[in-house]
Amino acid sequence: MDFKEVLEFDNKIVLKDVENFELKDIFDCGQCFRWNKTKDNTYIGVAYNKVIEIEKEGNNVIIHNSNLKDFNEIWCEYFDLKRNYSEIKQELKKDPILATAVAFGEGIRILKQEPFEILISFIVSANNRIPMIKRAINNISKEYGNELEYKGEKYYSFPEVDRLIEVSQEDIEKMGVGFRAKYIVDSIDKVYNNVYNLEEIKSMDDDGCHEGLKQFNGVGPKVADCIMLFSMQKYSSFPVDVWVKRAMQHFYVAPDVSLPKIRMFARDKFGNLAGFAQQYLFFYARENKII
Repeated sequence: MDFKEVLEFDNKIVLKDVENFELKDIFDCGQCFRWNKTKDNTYIGVAYNKVIEIEKEGNNVIIHNSNLKDFNEIWCEYFDLKRNYSEIKQELKKDPILATAVAFGEGIRILKQEPFEILISFIVSANNRIPMIKRAINNISKEYGNELEYKGEKYYSFPEVDRLIEVSQEDIEKMGVGFRAKYIVDSIDKVYNNVYNLEEIKSMDDDGCHEGLKQFNGVGPKVADCIMLFSMQKYSSFPVDVWVKRAMQHFYVAPDVSLPKIRMFARDKFGNLAGFAQQYLFFYARENKII
């Protein structure tokens, strides 16, 4: 585990001596859309029908609005705290180029998010900007999710599929998702009616999972890789967006290499650590504007 001890206090959990856990690296590396930085440099987020606030004090991580039961049942897995990220980083640092990216984003952890929410979220993300993605997902949650309260403010969980099945395409369009509304409505229908079962897809091997997700309208190779990596623990996946493409072309491959070839090159090179490599590369390339 990447922490030494967990202590419970009134409405908060304190993790002692946490390794490989930096708030900005985790929440601003492109894997999640329900977390926002506060003026106090903490992050407040909504996941699994809960709202929590995360604070870092030295090597300790504080989870506000939580308890030991929720930590053991939700947050320990959600933050992937049973995994030794130091071992992963040591392996990836054998590549001198990746060593720089790993050092830059050394506190990244890949979150274990809820598959249905991530399916819809990354359909929304296609050809979209992060502020617009976050706004649309928040709109959907505010309109159809459960209301939560923390520090006198209202937050909203991402709605369950049975809450969304009655929603029309026109109403989804009002949430600010643009042309993606038809894909979202179709995906809701397919999940609700068990045409495609997300848990079954998750249980497949990595290639089968990738193909299974691409059955959803609006899910191409990159979006499928994101869903696999951020909610299905398929760590050979390697999402290639504009920043990863630029980084790979800048550091590893020729400028005219296609996206599918970049993906295959990375999976061959990094193997079952490809997803971790992608997160370090994405964060490094975007933050440093690699072109």
